[in-house]
Amino acid sequence: MDKSVHLVKLSVGSETPETLAAWQEANARRFPDGLPRHVTRMWPKREAEILNGGSIYWVIKGSIQCRQKIIRLDEVIGSDGIRRCAIVLDPQVHLTQAALKRPFQGWRYLKPEDAPADLPEGRENDDVLPDDLNRALAEIGVL
Repeated sequence: MDKSVHLVKLSVGSETPETLAAWQEANARRFPDGLPRHVTRMWPKREAEILNGGSIYWVIKGSIQCRQKIIRLDEVIGSDGIRRCAIVLDPQVHLTQAALKRPFQGWRYLKPEDAPADLPEGRENDDVLPDDLNRALAEIGVL
């Protein structure tokens, strides 16, 4: 299979990609493999496409700001007996160009051609634009 697809998900509670990564690092210690994961109620129907090079793109404060490669999907049975999907992630967080996203519940599929590009290496040390300016530039298509 040569087709892939990504997921896009709100990162509730994260202020920046750095706070997302810090939370994931602390939480990942609970698991034997030490990898971060996001547990969701629904199992993606397009699993094969996701596992063929897909990433999860994180929406933080109204815009996609970063992504992580999806390594695998694990079955997790909650204390309530309900089957859930653990999206197991590469711990490296890649910063992306900002892309505005309206609030939504759950996750959505994202076509590779619609995914924002990664920022070039070394840009992670650039000064961060204020949220309002970042949002305004994204609205007019500059970012």
